Amino acid sequence: MIKERIVKLIDVKSIVTLMLTSVFCLLSWRGTLSGEQFITIFTTIIAFYFGTQARKES
Repeated sequence: MIKERIVKLIDVKSIVTLMLTSVFCLLSWRGTLSGEQFITIFTTIIAFYFGTQARKES
């Protein structure tokens, strides 16, 4: 059961989502992005990720 979850987590979309989230967190922390820009980008990334996951399960 745990092994199945790990395999599902190591999916290209999951890796890209985690990487983008990390990069935008770093840019926001360094002051390159404003808080408003970060929220907009992060919301888009998370909505895309969960939208594709929900469609995949249906």
